[in-house]
Amino acid sequence: MSNGIEDLLEEEAFNADPADPAHGDPLEALARALLVEIGEDPEREGLRETPARYARWWREFTQYAPGTVDTLFESSVSGELVAVSGIQVWSLCEHHLLPFSCRMTIGYLPRERVLGLSKFARIAHLHAHRLQSQERLTQDIADDIEKLAGSPDVAVVGRGEHLCMAMRGIRTPATMTTATWRGALRDPALRTELIALTGDPSHGPAR
Repeated sequence: MSNGIEDLLEEEAFNADPADPAHGDPLEALARALLVEIGEDPEREGLRETPARYARWWREFTQYAPGTVDTLFESSVSGELVAVSGIQVWSLCEHHLLPFSCRMTIGYLPRERVLGLSKFARIAHLHAHRLQSQERLTQDIADDIEKLAGSPDVAVVGRGEHLCMAMRGIRTPATMTTATWRGALRDPALRTELIALTGDPSHGPAR
């Protein structure tokens, strides 16, 4: 392997402040170095703007702002199962830096207050916009739902497709299912009810 990465990073002021437009984004230097190392010419037509696009994408992805996630409403009932399904998020596998998509189902038993509907998707996207594992993603979402809704009775099911498996290694598409069941939602009857309400046949061991 050549010393191209080290040389290019030094040339492009790797330690420059990305907020300073006079120095450019250090991620652009990384992208140019990557192109050189895989045998490409970053100055050829079609690639000249690629490092800048690469840098913008990484900044956009990792600096994602979900907006307000803690809107709560008073509830006249408690103990009734609330389920939200079909929340599609994209994240990045922390082992290979390749994308994975995950379809989330979230259920909980409200206490005195209910969480605003859009907040489930906002919370899911908040945790997806970072380097992740699918197992931790479902746990992180469950943690926030439990904390914000003030209910220990939470379930989160994720069904993911990972490019780190489809594009490399075995090169076979597959669906991975992870599930977190907490509090009363460990009960098999409530699990069955959640699955019936959402049309999601996913299930997994209690965690």
